[in-house]
Amino acid sequence: MVSSSSRHDPIRIEPDCDLIEADDFFSDAASSLMSSSASLSSSIMRYRIENGRTYHAYKDGMYLGPNDDPEQERLELQHTLCILTFDCLYLCPAGKDLKYPIDRVLDLGTGTGCWALELAAEFPEAHITGVDLSPIQPPYVPPNVDFHVDDVEDPWTYSAKFNFIYARFLTACIGDWPRLFKQCYDNLEPGGWFEVVDVLPPTSDDGSMAEDTALGKWSRLLLEGTTTFGRPLDAALKYKEQMEEAGFKDVVELKYQWPQNRWPEEPKLKDLGQWAYENINNGLEAISNAIFTRFLGWSKEELDEFLVDLREDLKNEEIHAYWPVQVLPAFPLVCKESC
Repeated sequence: MVSSSSRHDPIRIEPDCDLIEADDFFSDAASSLMSSSASLSSSIMRYRIENGRTYHAYKDGMYLGPNDDPEQERLELQHTLCILTFDCLYLCPAGKDLKYPIDRVLDLGTGTGCWALELAAEFPEAHITGVDLSPIQPPYVPPNVDFHVDDVEDPWTYSAKFNFIYARFLTACIGDWPRLFKQCYDNLEPGGWFEVVDVLPPTSDDGSMAEDTALGKWSRLLLEGTTTFGRPLDAALKYKEQMEEAGFKDVVELKYQWPQNRWPEEPKLKDLGQWAYENINNGLEAISNAIFTRFLGWSKEELDEFLVDLREDLKNEEIHAYWPVQVLPAFPLVCKESC
């Protein structure tokens, strides 16, 4: 995702765009319009293939992960991991407290749309808009859900403000976080809530993830590559300060851990470690391919060889590594007088 100097209206996903044909009774003008729409939709679906994986076509190159079936399955697994971690869809009081009702919700970087769809089922009276660079959401959705192909770093032109904006795992996706936070602030109703969830590079507290381990090297190189990309993997370290500068108040940092495998003693953390292992092990190529081959100068063969050693470290319970996860709920300062 990247900012651009021009602005367009959000592109509504048309799942059957390749089947559109103009009937004989359409006027020439209508036929021309349909042809243009079909062509535009078709170009969005024309994914780029790199190292055997497919990547989004709209704003090509602005998101490092693939969008193919294996990655979509991993994103669904990751969603389950989040539910197990937080015991709910989100942590802020939006929709849970009568003071903070929700009727318009925006899901930034919706991915497969799983979070938006579950929220729509929980709040059928609310309307949820999901935005992503890839049209990988289900073609048939409830009437209170819309999915759009759009770049969240472009200027927003929504017709009405939201009372809940949600962003999950956009690290290494956003080039200008302060600007995005300001757009979220400016597009929230008084009393609305914003919640951002993100992850930091893996680490360990006891030094067992040493720099000379494959996992230690991978963690360092992920940060180096995403920094070169202009979207560093440790951006979440500055979220609280940047959100406050944008105008949000009562910003809190709720900290969680995803153990890399089942090394912890505590039962819930052990279970989360199993899920986290599946999430990362199944996504090694998805996470690594673009970063290592585009920005670090590695060949695919070199990367594949390195990933063999990395997979051994991922399941090594002597390495007490974990992924720090942060959740930052907040509401706009302008809410102070109206709440």
